[in-house]
Amino acid sequence: MEKRKFRKKPVIVEAYQTKVEMTIPTMEGILKANPGDWIITGIHGEQYPCKPEIFEKTYEPVTD
Repeated sequence: MEKRKFRKKPVIVEAYQTKVEMTIPTMEGILKANPGDWIITGIHGEQYPCKPEIFEKTYEPVTD
């Protein structure tokens, strides 16, 4: 099997950083978000938490 490299397509998402502990229903089940985690709303309206260090490596602000 030949391995190939792929780049994630640029997708704009909405996100906010939570200040409180939350539980979020996701497609993978209920996930816990801690204060400081980012809550991302995906392209299909789904929500999921993301740790700040991963968020900063994966996303950048969009300027209008």
